[in-house]
Amino acid sequence: MSQSLTGAGKVAGVVGAPVRHSLSPLIHNAWIAGAGLDAAYVPFSPPATGFKALVEGFRGGAVCGLNVTLPFKEEALALADAPSAAAQAAGAANLLLFREDGRILADNTDGTGLLAAFAQQAPGFDPAAAPVVILGAGGAARGAAAAFLAAGVGEVRILNRTLARAEAIAVSLGDRVSPLALHQAEQAFTGAGAVINATSAGLSGDGGLDVPLAATPADCVVMDMVYKPLRTPFLAQAETEGRRTVDGLAMLIGQAVPSFTAFFGVSPPSGVDVRALALKTLGLSERI
Repeated sequence: MSQSLTGAGKVAGVVGAPVRHSLSPLIHNAWIAGAGLDAAYVPFSPPATGFKALVEGFRGGAVCGLNVTLPFKEEALALADAPSAAAQAAGAANLLLFREDGRILADNTDGTGLLAAFAQQAPGFDPAAAPVVILGAGGAARGAAAAFLAAGVGEVRILNRTLARAEAIAVSLGDRVSPLALHQAEQAFTGAGAVINATSAGLSGDGGLDVPLAATPADCVVMDMVYKPLRTPFLAQAETEGRRTVDGLAMLIGQAVPSFTAFFGVSPPSGVDVRALALKTLGLSERI
C-alpha cells in the first residue's frame, strides 16, 4: 500500500466472496508504490446478499472503482448504468467505475488479460488464424469466447460435458460458436490454433481433464486459466505433447493492467515485477 495516502488519495479495491486469497491487492499496491501514487487498493468481502448495498454505497466516487470476482460478476453487470460492449458480450463485469455524477460504469478486462497472456507467453500467436477450442461452459468460458470473437477468430468451439450449456453460449454469441460434447474432443481439436481450459479441473493439482491433446496440431497453443498450481496437469500434458503453453497467472496480471489505468489514470510502472511478487507469495516457481 502507498505510504503517502492522504485525504485526497484515490481508493480502489477488489470485491468477492471469498476474497482473502486474491492477489489483486498485492499486484495493484505494488504498482501504486512503484508509481508513487497517493492511492490504495483494498479488498471487500460482503455477504452474498450484500453486494448491491456495497456497490450502491460507492455511487458518487468515494471509491473510484472495483474489480469484481466470483460470485458477483453477473450482478455487477446488472447494477451498472453504462456497461461496455465487452461486458455485455461476456455477460459479466469484472470492473466497476464510480463517477462523481453517480453513474456506475462496467467493463470486462478478462478478455484483454487473456489475449495479453497469449501475446506474452506465445509470441507470434494470431487469435484469428485458426479455430479456438474452449473447455467448459461457465462464465469464464463465455468471456473467453467473446474475447476471441472480438479478436476476429473464425470459429470458437465450446467443448463441455453438458452439451446444452455449450449450446446456450452459442445461442448468445452467434453462429461463429460451435457447441460440442466432451466425447467430441478429438473432432474439436482438429485444426485448432488454441485450446483453453476454462474449467476448475486440476485446480488442486490432482488429476485434471482427460482429453486427447495429442489430436491438436503441433503449433497449437494450450492455456489453463488456473494459476495454482502454475503448471497444472493439463499444461503438463500439453508440454509432454510438445505444445506451447500459457498459464493463468499471466492472464490475471494481464487483466489487472487496464483496470489499474482505469482507476488511477496512469499505466502500471514497468519496473515492478508483479509476477515475481505473486509467485513468491504463492510459494511457486516459474514453469521450467
